[in-house]
Formats: sequence, structure tokens, C-alpha cells
Amino acid sequence: MGYGKGETIRVGIIGCGGIANGKHIPGIQAIEGVEIVALCDIIVEKAEKAKERHGLTNAKIYQDYKELLKDESIDDVQICTPNRSHSFITIDALEAGKNVMVEKPMAINAVEAKKMLDTAKRTGKALTVAYQNRQKPEMRYLRDEVAAGTFGDIYYAQATAIRRRGVPTWGVFMNEYEQGGGPLIDICTHSLDVTLWVIDNYKPKVCFGKTFHKLSQLPSELQGNSWGGWDPEKFTVEDSAFGMCLMEDGTLIRLETSWALNTTHNVPEGRTTICGTLAGADCVESDLRINGIRDGRPYVETITCKPSRGAAYFDGVGDEDIKIREQRVWYNYLRGEGELFVKPEQAYVVSQILEGIYESDRTGKEVILG
Repeated sequence: MGYGKGETIRVGIIGCGGIANGKHIPGIQAIEGVEIVALCDIIVEKAEKAKERHGLTNAKIYQDYKELLKDESIDDVQICTPNRSHSFITIDALEAGKNVMVEKPMAINAVEAKKMLDTAKRTGKALTVAYQNRQKPEMRYLRDEVAAGTFGDIYYAQATAIRRRGVPTWGVFMNEYEQGGGPLIDICTHSLDVTLWVIDNYKPKVCFGKTFHKLSQLPSELQGNSWGGWDPEKFTVEDSAFGMCLMEDGTLIRLETSWALNTTHNVPEGRTTICGTLAGADCVESDLRINGIRDGRPYVETITCKPSRGAAYFDGVGDEDIKIREQRVWYNYLRGEGELFVKPEQAYVVSQILEGIYESDRTGKEVILG
């Protein structure tokens, strides 16, 4: 860290699938003074295609990430691989003297996440997790309102990510070995992250939950999936999951998520609902609704956080895509400007709770976390 303003930060991308091509690479390319100099994928053709697609003419191509890490000129590594490999690639990168942004979830379980956290502390290198939904203007506005005391004592919250039929049928999303789970670890992780961040509560005590493998086994004529039909034999993760987490201070957080569920209630990932003694809030699209009692009567106030005609957000930041803002705050931090926006200690707690829900499902018992 401590890069000067005129100094270029050199970046290596490990994993050149959809999330790298759709979010990380274009986000990085929008940041001045940052250059992608290496691309790596075990399917080397993917790295070559990413190089051509994004015009990265000077980027080196690797098939083995360990070879990329040997390049001492690389300052920062962004890891966009399946969940199972997040921990060991991150640890190797930190040991090699690289700063690391790793895709969500932090790791496949809390034990692996803790190893990553400990390695970052020991090596002194920066580690963050790509929870970009914190960058949504409505989430930042809501966090500021919580800090200002608008909601009073917050005692209940919901972390929800519901898809009626939105099973990702590409890559290894449906593979339990590679991913560690389905919608709970894939999309509800975003909603849980913003919930904990908004209310600033990272002390879980106990959780209980249940996962379901019901609609995953439906025949093709009953699937109706947005991204095409799936093979039930390859659908080895849950199709939906539900749970509760009690925090040490008594706050209760409810988790609800699905890739496939017979409901009309679709809720995108990265949303939260909070209930306090003075007011409550929920999100509808890019708007934030705050409810409470004023002058003895119920009210609902809609806060429109999406600017029009390029007008600035409440914090003075223009209409910037969250994938760009995610990279901007990360590289600002590496240059010594601003705080680390997603701390690994916070992402570790998310992993603790997710693993607790899965463990509760396996044992049929509550899981002690605190």
C-alpha cells in the first residue's frame, strides 16, 4: 500500500469467467492509474478471450495462478474463481506479497475464511471481499440514517434474495463440491452482508435454518427457468433456504433465499429490511422506503436514491456504476485515501452465519456461533 498518485497499480486477474468479464475487468478499466497486466484461468482459452474482449493487448496469459504470483511487479490480485478455491488462492497471493480482492463469498466455510483473515494480518497485505451491493446509494443512505438514530433501537431485520425461477445453469453454480451451496451462499450472502453492514452488528450468537431440494428435481416441463432448463442430476445444491440468526444483543435476523420457489415475490440480492423502535425501512428497486408514526399517524416516505440527469448522490458521488465504485474505493484505499470499505473481519462473520445455517440443516439443531 501507499502507492503515489503518479504510480500505476498493476493488477492480475485469476479466473476469467462471467464475473471477471462482467464486473471486475470493466470496473478496473474505468479507474485511472490502474492497469491489468495479467490474466489467468485453468482453461487458458478463457483468459485469451478476456484479453481480446477487453483490449488488454499487453496482458500476460497464465494457466497456473502460482506462475502469475511469481511476477513481483504485480501489486494487486483479484480472484474470480469458484468458491472452493477462494481461500487457498487468496492465502498464496497474500504470502506472495499481493493485495487481494476476492469474490464473494469470502470462502466455502468459516474455517477457510479465518485462515484468510489470519494470513492477511500476519503478512500485512490488504484483503477485501467483493460485496459490491454496499455501494448502492440506497444502502449507503440507509446506513447513514441508522447511524444518525433515525430508527431507534433496531431489533429485527430481514436478509432476503428471492428468485421465482432464476437458477444459474452455467459454470459450476449447481455443483455443491465447487460452490459449497446454492442460493444461500450465492445470492443471500449479498443480502446478509448489507444487512449486517447497515445495522453495524457483527456479533452472532446462535442460528437455525433449513434448506430445501424440492424444485431442483422437477422435470423440464415444470422448470420454466429464466436461463434455460437444468439437469436434476447435476443440481446438487439447495434450491431454497430459510433461517434465523440471533445476535448477542438480542437482534433477530431472518434469512430467506431461493433460485427456484413457487412465489410471485421476487427480491433481488443486496436488499434488506430493518425494523426499529422509531422507524423501519425496506428497499423497492432503487428506492428506499422509510416508515413510522408522525403526528400520531402512520407514514411511508420514499427516498429516491437514483439520480436523474447525472445529479449527484447524497454524498456527492455522481451516477457511477457500483462495479466502478467498488474498484474506486478499493484502489483509493491502497493509495492511502479512505478506509477499507469491506473489511475481511466483517466478511468472516457472514461466512460464520451462512455455515451455521447449513450446519443447522444437516443436524436439525441450532448452532452456537457466539
